[in-house]
Amino acid sequence: MEYDCRKQAPSIMSSERPTRPRRIHLRPSEQRGLLLLGDSIVALLALYGALYYWSVKDPQFSFSLAFLQQRVPAWFYFFPVGWLVMMVDLYDLRRAANWRDTLRGVAVAALLGLAVYAVIYLISPKGSLPRQGVGAFLILVSTMTLAWRLLYIRFYTDPAFMRRILIVGAGAQGQTLVGAYKSIWPPPFSLVGLIDDDPVKVGTLVEGYPILGGSPLILDVVERESITDMIVAIQGEIYGGTFQILLDAQERGLDILRMPPVYEELLGRIPIKHLEADWIIRSFVDEARTRGLYEIVKRLLDILGALVGISILALFLPLIALAILLGSGWPIFYSQVRLGRGAHPHRIYKFRTMRNDAESDGLARPAARNDPRITGVGNFLRKTRLDELPQFINVLRGEMSLVGPRSERPELVKHYEKQVPFYRSRLLVKPGMTGWAQVNFGYAATVEDTVTKLEYDLYYIKHRSVALDVLIMLRTIGTVFRFRGR
Repeated sequence: MEYDCRKQAPSIMSSERPTRPRRIHLRPSEQRGLLLLGDSIVALLALYGALYYWSVKDPQFSFSLAFLQQRVPAWFYFFPVGWLVMMVDLYDLRRAANWRDTLRGVAVAALLGLAVYAVIYLISPKGSLPRQGVGAFLILVSTMTLAWRLLYIRFYTDPAFMRRILIVGAGAQGQTLVGAYKSIWPPPFSLVGLIDDDPVKVGTLVEGYPILGGSPLILDVVERESITDMIVAIQGEIYGGTFQILLDAQERGLDILRMPPVYEELLGRIPIKHLEADWIIRSFVDEARTRGLYEIVKRLLDILGALVGISILALFLPLIALAILLGSGWPIFYSQVRLGRGAHPHRIYKFRTMRNDAESDGLARPAARNDPRITGVGNFLRKTRLDELPQFINVLRGEMSLVGPRSERPELVKHYEKQVPFYRSRLLVKPGMTGWAQVNFGYAATVEDTVTKLEYDLYYIKHRSVALDVLIMLRTIGTVFRFRGR
């Protein structure tokens, strides 16, 4: 006989139990804040050290106010900001918790800073730039950042500081959450197990994690396993007895979380397979009324960015045009009809990166990884995102934005909206030259890949802000310099 979770829980619900003392357990947003604070302090200390070293080597000055005012150019004091910008990829918590990714990220940031300075040095008058100060800053900030990040990794992975999680619900939502948890390394928290009221499931495993019992045992498990957070992964109604137990747990100092926000926090994606029918109304349409100021600021940034981008286009146009002509002949540009906000069609322009017979059969198909239709020059243009420079014209016209979901062809939109739930909702905002999906995911070669990219797109639409737009643009710049475009 199945257990009815509407029954009142036994004496385990007694309120005589004392509230459990809370330990330090940082949530993802708090971890990012800690990383930013630590990196900022390190960068400022490195700036101080570089200035002191520079002053010691200067025969005319010692480390004094006169040295800072007369010898140090104003732009030198912005080095810490530049360093934080180049470290942007390492605010992804999965990368930040991995020593190899951290070492690689710091090395790339230092080399990129050195390369930018070298270019400026070559075109500047002799003796006008402080080589010793710049060199000292890069060496100090790199070594000190590595030391601080190593401390963070040890702190982050120490079991004493990790949250201990219990998932309530071992159905589709719970299983999806366990799968998401297992896909992340190092793990963001310690998953103890699951709770489910189906007696058939009790004692079984979900991808190696045990189902420990039904909801009446929640408080026992909380005390025995030192649980700090519970994630409710129940789709549908939560009955009174279970709800009361969750309230009791919360009164004892636990954080009670829902599965969709946790999934978003872990992966930066929306779990579209576990959303209710009115979710799009609650998440997008109702929130749109409060975004008037954001839309104005976003448009101003688009205009400014488009003007800068068109200037870059004019600079690179002769070289790119010549490379395409020598590599595969005419035409230089490639145009295509795409759907924008509200499904309004517009024509985009790109530098041609595929053979002229790429779609000789007339069928629309998305680009795939290692696509044989891409030319040699086209491969370089895609990796550096230079092929998309002409789209700055679309941005200036207002048909596109700098940041947003990728604009898609009408044929593919019609195809995917029949197979992927909520697919058309990506047309609620302007398409972008870059976006959250582009910097987090590669090609969508299958319907399942398209689902994943849509989850990233919907995350952006739901959480869009000036700060998120700036973050995406900075990560896109990193993609260009690292030749990660596709």
